[in-house]
Amino acid sequence: MKAITYRNFGPAAEVLTLEEMEPPRPGAGEVLVDVALSGVNPSDVKARAGARAGVTELPYPVIVPHSDGSGVISAVGEGVDPARIGQRVWLWNGQWRRAMGTCAEQIALPSDQAVLLPEGVSLETGAVLGIPGLTASHVVFSGGPVAGQTVLVHGGAGTVGYLAVQLAKWGGARVIATAGGGAADRVREAGADAVLDYADPDLAATILNANKGQPVNRIVEVEFGVNAATDAAVIAENGRINAYGSAKAMAPELPFYPLMFKAVTLEMALVYLLTSSQRAAAIGQLHAALAAGALRIPVQKTYTLDQSAAAHVAVEKGGRHGAILVQTAT
Repeated sequence: MKAITYRNFGPAAEVLTLEEMEPPRPGAGEVLVDVALSGVNPSDVKARAGARAGVTELPYPVIVPHSDGSGVISAVGEGVDPARIGQRVWLWNGQWRRAMGTCAEQIALPSDQAVLLPEGVSLETGAVLGIPGLTASHVVFSGGPVAGQTVLVHGGAGTVGYLAVQLAKWGGARVIATAGGGAADRVREAGADAVLDYADPDLAATILNANKGQPVNRIVEVEFGVNAATDAAVIAENGRINAYGSAKAMAPELPFYPLMFKAVTLEMALVYLLTSSQRAAAIGQLHAALAAGALRIPVQKTYTLDQSAAAHVAVEKGGRHGAILVQTAT
């Protein structure tokens, strides 16, 4: 089979290689998926560049990148119902703690990591449901229903933030989002009731004004270190902050007492390590929102397998208005 590999950390154009590999075989409890599309996420490009926190050496001699993808099950291993053959599926944790990810024509992985794609949902959408979709669903709903609450989504123009805005609105929340000035209309179209410039020097006051002077119940946080003081100022008593990123300030100062004296719950959300019950709940919310027509997942560009380095560069540049995919089927 054809696959993209790397054997060293480095720039995409220098280390990503298209090569022929032995096709995988599904082991006990596994399925073999003919991959149609592979999703490229910031975590994938950081892993390839050697920029993941605490990782100093390549964990495997050869790596096929990417955790997300979609395709069709073509074979099953021992203990897996043969009726799964032919199912359209979306994939999660493809390359998490494994050498072989989704940027290949085929992947073998545990059966539960190949989720049946709901009827009418495209393979393109399926390829984005792993890291972005599950993260957005979890950070919005992990504290329970949001109906009647105010949810603040920092970074509403990013892939996760854009999905979180839609999910929170579908869940019945009033949604306030922050974004760069040029993205305000797009985030508003996703369902945000108010969109604020994240560079506002008095952001906390602006957030409170947008919520009629009242604190917010939940915060979906993409840059915890940068926004910690603002979040502490605007969060309600017994509120919840779900942080899934802090790239601009990786060793932040924590406003402990302002948060403690509001009895705030702070969750560091890592989609790879969701428990079985957490993941099942996140999948259920995603599928329900898709079934209701309440979730739109834009794709900015799809690259061919031999253009995978360009796909990585597109993710590294940032400022995207949709997901980056690699078409793995040839």
